[in-house]
Amino acid sequence: MQIVVRLDVMLARRKMRSRELAALVGITEQNISLLKSGKVKGIRFETLARICEALDCQPGDLLEAE
Repeated sequence: MQIVVRLDVMLARRKMRSRELAALVGITEQNISLLKSGKVKGIRFETLARICEALDCQPGDLLEAE
């Protein structure tokens, strides 16, 4: 089973750019891009929590099992 990050979908729903999210979360825009493309092996719970707070969503809104 693979866990997929659906960050691009939530960013579109919130009409937010990667740059804005990166600034709110405190990580680089490059890391946001890696998350969106699925090229990461993991994400820290702290980072996931900050992303969810910035996007006003739950972890289940961003993560999906395939």
